[in-house]
Amino acid sequence: MQPYQGIATFGRCPQTRDLTAADVAIVGVPYDGATSYRSGARFGPRAIREQSLLLWGYNNALNVAPFEKLRIIDFGDVNVVPVDVLATQQAIESEVGKVVSAGVKVIALGGDHSISLPLLRAQAAKFGPLAVVHFDAHPDTWNTEFGDHRFSHGTPFRRAIEEGLVDTAAYVQVGIRGPTAGPQDYADAIRLGARMITLDEALERGLTAVVEEIVSVVGSRPTYVTLDIDAVDPAFAPGTGTPEVGGFSSHQMLQLVRGLAGLNVVGADVVEVAPAYDQSQITAILAANLVFELLSIMALGK
Repeated sequence: MQPYQGIATFGRCPQTRDLTAADVAIVGVPYDGATSYRSGARFGPRAIREQSLLLWGYNNALNVAPFEKLRIIDFGDVNVVPVDVLATQQAIESEVGKVVSAGVKVIALGGDHSISLPLLRAQAAKFGPLAVVHFDAHPDTWNTEFGDHRFSHGTPFRRAIEEGLVDTAAYVQVGIRGPTAGPQDYADAIRLGARMITLDEALERGLTAVVEEIVSVVGSRPTYVTLDIDAVDPAFAPGTGTPEVGGFSSHQMLQLVRGLAGLNVVGADVVEVAPAYDQSQITAILAANLVFELLSIMALGK
């Protein structure tokens, strides 16, 4: 079938909730009620699935065919509650927790970055505190947002650290950049335990050195990869809610994710794709390809 034909499950994988024979489940989380600027990431999972139909299936960079090596299903979407972040978090943790406890890896399609907190809860319930590789323009370690609200897309990793979900000896943030309210934004993330590699540092040192440090820090720990699409420069990924100029190119982002091959990646998410602000679907195309790279890493580790 041509990419414009048929029903858009991720990579044309079967849409089912039968986990019996599955290795990996693609799970959509169409929630954007915790955004602070432009909403619209609730439509991200559908857009990513549509553009995944362009994937041919063989990863030449990593020499693996993930759709052949892994039994991948499209689990469909979590039944989120648009006006209730806490109810949505409970739904995510419950539904994804069942998948993870069945021994199936999950790659979640966001949705805003607040969804990473319940996803980490579901993963940590099985694996304990996780190593986390976090690609983003923002640290997302604020204490509160919108006054005294503790749950937003700017707070998930502070909450995750407080809850003991993250092994802070193996928490790496990559691509952080842009103006902040003050120096405390970066200082707080570092104080909480993050190894912050800013965009400037990454480009000064080179991507190979960055990947080598990530691999060294993470080691063989169960690892969760969270990828906010705004880690990429909006020239390459304009379809996002909180764009920051001067990010990675599409190719650089692909290189960074491919560099994680060999790590024990137990779960991942790709978040903050907001199709209403996209141009020619280039953000969704990139997101679909980044999920493909994550699947390829999982296939190599099988």
